Amino acid sequence: MRKFESNVQLIKYEVLREVARFAMEGTLEENYEKIPEMIIPGPKPRTRCCIYKERAIMVDRVKLAMGGDRSNPNIIEVLDIACDECPINRFTITEACRGCLAHRCSEACPVGAIFHVGQRAYINQEKCIECGRCRDACQYNAVSDVLRPCREACPTKALTIDPNNRKAVIDNEKCIQCGACVIQCPFGAIMDKSYIVDVIDLLNTREENNINVYAVIAPAIASQFTEANIGQVVTAIKKLGFHDVVEAALGADIVTLHEAHEFKDTIEDKKVMTSSCCPAFVSYIKKCYPEFVDNISTSVSPMIAISRLIKNIDPCAKVVFIGPCMAKKAEMQEEDIKGSTDYVLTFEELCAMIDAAGIEIEKCEEDVLNNASFFGRIFARTGGLTEAIKHVIEEENICVDFKPISCDGIAECDKALKIAKVGRLQGNFIEGMACKGGCIGGAASLHHGPKDKKEVDNYGKLAIEKGVKDAIRIFDIDKIDLHRKHKK
Repeated sequence: MRKFESNVQLIKYEVLREVARFAMEGTLEENYEKIPEMIIPGPKPRTRCCIYKERAIMVDRVKLAMGGDRSNPNIIEVLDIACDECPINRFTITEACRGCLAHRCSEACPVGAIFHVGQRAYINQEKCIECGRCRDACQYNAVSDVLRPCREACPTKALTIDPNNRKAVIDNEKCIQCGACVIQCPFGAIMDKSYIVDVIDLLNTREENNINVYAVIAPAIASQFTEANIGQVVTAIKKLGFHDVVEAALGADIVTLHEAHEFKDTIEDKKVMTSSCCPAFVSYIKKCYPEFVDNISTSVSPMIAISRLIKNIDPCAKVVFIGPCMAKKAEMQEEDIKGSTDYVLTFEELCAMIDAAGIEIEKCEEDVLNNASFFGRIFARTGGLTEAIKHVIEEENICVDFKPISCDGIAECDKALKIAKVGRLQGNFIEGMACKGGCIGGAASLHHGPKDKKEVDNYGKLAIEKGVKDAIRIFDIDKIDLHRKHKK
């Protein structure tokens, strides 16, 4: 029996598992409408006021598990019917109000939303614009600020509240699709749409279409399936019908070599270069610091590099990336790299597929996974990319002054970019990871607690190939296009 951190994660898993099971059987179209009642059989509700509301929410969850609104380019969507339990009003006056004579709260309010009755302050919520000036003005800290968890988690303020129905709304122009809001919503009202049905259809038709479906697994897998080792997970993935399992870390090795030389060739003009392997970080630069778009490395991400390598070797290949990152689903659709990676699955979706197929990972035999180097594998944690580039610079005797700054999470990325903006950055390379800890802290991880970075390092030490050039020596990477053009 699998253990989950919350009912939100459990319910999401159950929906994905049932959708996957029917898709594998080829009966999804006939049965998807039955899934809500299967998961919420009644007569008592599991988490909500009644089974009818729970089932109505489940209908929307099933739609997202089947691909969601394909006309919406954002891979993260709000389930309106589930978004109704958060505090309606952000600011309220608490019992700490002393009814002071100064009335600094109402004096500070720009819209006259605060009034006084019997010396006690109150907020007219119809007028309140949630600016927070009353909170800052009150000397007794009597103004309570209850910001919705999704909005508090969003690094770009892409979430607002619809004034008509008080539901959360995502501004696609601001959203970097990092998935922070998905993790933080206590009611599971925000969810990433899935390509699980597309991948299963690809696997079901692989023989008749004469294609080989490759699974590319992110190195963050080292911290995921705690009940089994990586060799057993590889076997389980192959049992699903994948032709082979390849490490995205091999793509990281390729990118490291390319990025190290790019740094040497361009740093004199750029003054500072940023990494390009984290799609949420790249998106953050484009949307919040557009003046630094030309400073982003033009190297493709490891996911794209390995996908292109596989397709260069096998013309019949289709590539499915599997990792902890929701933003990768958006990255694969970007115009200049579209078609390199065919689909993206998260570790949550992989787990659901394995269980839907009745595969017991802990009983699988161990398979071999020896594609990448130590340095390619440690890309999964903050600082891994920096260490890898340092290794290549030393190995290749590249004459360049490499002064990296590793940013752990979007807040640190923002700080580094702010300092760079005023020309005071004490470095010339910014390694940006949107998630705390790096990819091992990804929004679609099976476990969202603190991760031990040593697990990634231990996984890296298992690599037969210790150096980047050792791992890629048998491949003709000159045939692979490793450049991309970033647009504002």
